[in-house]
Amino acid sequence: MKYASRLITLWVVTMIALLPAFGQKAHSYFSKKEMPNAVNYLPAPPDSLSQHFAYDTAQYQWGKRMRSTQRGEQARLDAEYSIERMSTIFSPAVGITIDKEQTPQLWKLLADANETAHNGCSLAKKHYMRTRPYVYYNEPSLVPGDEDVLRNNGSYPSGHTTLGWTTALILVELFPEQQDEILRIGYEYGQSRVIAGYHWQSDVDAGRLVASAAFAKLHTSGKYLKQLNKAKEEIKKAKK
Repeated sequence: MKYASRLITLWVVTMIALLPAFGQKAHSYFSKKEMPNAVNYLPAPPDSLSQHFAYDTAQYQWGKRMRSTQRGEQARLDAEYSIERMSTIFSPAVGITIDKEQTPQLWKLLADANETAHNGCSLAKKHYMRTRPYVYYNEPSLVPGDEDVLRNNGSYPSGHTTLGWTTALILVELFPEQQDEILRIGYEYGQSRVIAGYHWQSDVDAGRLVASAAFAKLHTSGKYLKQLNKAKEEIKKAKK
């Protein structure tokens, strides 16, 4: 009974952890069925005997070497999957504070858009159920507190990377003058998952493709375009 109770508790915690961390008021512009299905347009994860997997392995070793550095500390902080983390890392680059109170239209845009992108990522995760690096090697990760929750969650493609890259693409559209710095930050957020040991490099690369597909799909939504214009007007006022 104790074992069964523990399994139930772990299942509940895992389900909560897998929910998009954008608040209960975030609404996807498209359902999972309406989003591009990554199972159909992405290649399968690299086979363990392939050259691509050899590169994944090399990148995993690189990530472990980075953990004791300042870059490793950044990766530890980047384990947070939320719009709050997006605000922390992107606000300095765009020159305004991305905040529920100060920029509610931009906040809503990012929250709803990223919930949409999450829908474009989840089917492939469930389909492939790829084993995460720290589980594959039976080694500790950079963020021990997340290990039990994510142990049985699919690694391919990377949801964190999808979040970071989707946010970066949206912010480039809104702040084109800061495009290089925004894209650098979005790229590094994905690479943090390799350093942390939670994703293979190919997971991260695939996450950026999922984000790009979601970004294109978002622009076919009238509701998204309307919210985008609201955010643009809000940004103009914030810059005055």
